[in-house]
Amino acid sequence: MDNIFISELKIETRIGVYEWEKQVPQTIQLDLEVGLPGRHAANSGKLDDTIDYSKIVARIEQLFQDEHFLLLEKAAEAIAEIILGEFKAPWVRLSIAKLGALRNVKKLGITIERGTRG
Repeated sequence: MDNIFISELKIETRIGVYEWEKQVPQTIQLDLEVGLPGRHAANSGKLDDTIDYSKIVARIEQLFQDEHFLLLEKAAEAIAEIILGEFKAPWVRLSIAKLGALRNVKKLGITIERGTRG
């Protein structure tokens, strides 16, 4: 299976369970690998035979504008559902992390994998 990837996508959002996290935007970082379904653009040279990176990024940015998540785990699951459902990808692995959320910690987060890897 061929995969596309998006690395170090940064988004400013309010995320978290603590009151200050609900008020103060934080930077989150996303790294995604997305399995490609069926035909591949490597053979055809056509955008229609792949998943458009820019549409994935725009959809994720829209998700964080529309919703407030209490947990990174819930946000990761919502992103995975979008990738598998709306973009018809058979498989996705994504990491989502808060940057500098704790003293002496560069980033913390979660990695999930959903779907079937071919």
